[in-house]
Amino acid sequence: MIEDNSKVKIRNKEKLKSKVHEYVEAIIIAILIAIVVRTFIIQAYKIPSRSMVPTLLVGDHLLVNKFIYGIKIPVLRKTIIPITNPQKGDIVVFIYPNDRSKDYIKRVIGVSGDKIEIRDKIIFINGKQYKDSYGIYSDKVTYPASMQPRDNFGPITVPQESLFVMGDNRDESADSRFWGFVDLKDVEGKAFIVYWSWNHEETNLRWQRLGNILR
Repeated sequence: MIEDNSKVKIRNKEKLKSKVHEYVEAIIIAILIAIVVRTFIIQAYKIPSRSMVPTLLVGDHLLVNKFIYGIKIPVLRKTIIPITNPQKGDIVVFIYPNDRSKDYIKRVIGVSGDKIEIRDKIIFINGKQYKDSYGIYSDKVTYPASMQPRDNFGPITVPQESLFVMGDNRDESADSRFWGFVDLKDVEGKAFIVYWSWNHEETNLRWQRLGNILR
């Protein structure tokens, strides 16, 4: 029995269409999953400045947990499923208040209701000296508050639904001392691991930093 060539061609075309449909469907699903993961769960960021040295180096690539502080509606920044709020010591990524096209990364020093004061580079929270386990000070010069707020600041109370943040590289960080508080709704997430680190000056990979859990 000889099968009609036209019928064979039709079946082959149908099989091809079915495969193409499966591939397209798989690609669309993969894209949707990637969008959901990036928007609500985990996002990758790259460190461009020295403000968080030595915790984070220029060229570090890290993952940020966006789920930990609750599920937000994109653009509106409204939390629809609250989980927890940032705590003192958390390393957070947030929308920079003075330019909302940029993301910044700093460490949380004060939360709503905390009274922040800095005297000669020493941080006080609610009248008690802050255990500054991660901060480094590279400049021996101490500026009075009349010149700039870097080394002498406050006292000032953190407003409700806000954070006071600083870079670990205290003398080389533009942070809440200079431009104010971070609105909780603008917090993108908590940084938790370095997955890649490239030294641009020496053009090599920093193997020892891969997989570093951030604290």
